[in-house]
Amino acid sequence: QVQLVESGGGLVQAGGSLRLSCAASGRTFSIVKMGWFRQAPGKEREFVAKVRTSGGSTDYADSVKGRFTVSRDNAKNTVSLQMNSLKPEDTAVYYCAAALVFYSDPNAMDYWGKGTLVTVSS
Repeated sequence: QVQLVESGGGLVQAGGSLRLSCAASGRTFSIVKMGWFRQAPGKEREFVAKVRTSGGSTDYADSVKGRFTVSRDNAKNTVSLQMNSLKPEDTAVYYCAAALVFYSDPNAMDYWGKGTLVTVSS
């Protein structure tokens, strides 16, 4: 089992920045990748960014490329999402996720946090 707890959400004006953090506990030694997803009101959950725990390679949704940066600290079992140049359309509940294996679906994850709300005002 892996437990994930997000923090850092809040209210920010358009153009501002926020940094989300996710702390993992439990079988952290088995995690191969961690990621961030978001779900806006009335919409389906979507992929935002992910990072491999070994090697640190990253991947981003087109909508956040150049604005968001995902990073991990394996020693602390944390993953962060630095969000810059925020837009009102970034408003959503952001979820941290972790995978213990690599699936054929590159965005498939095994464990999810409860989410943290990010609200970007115009």
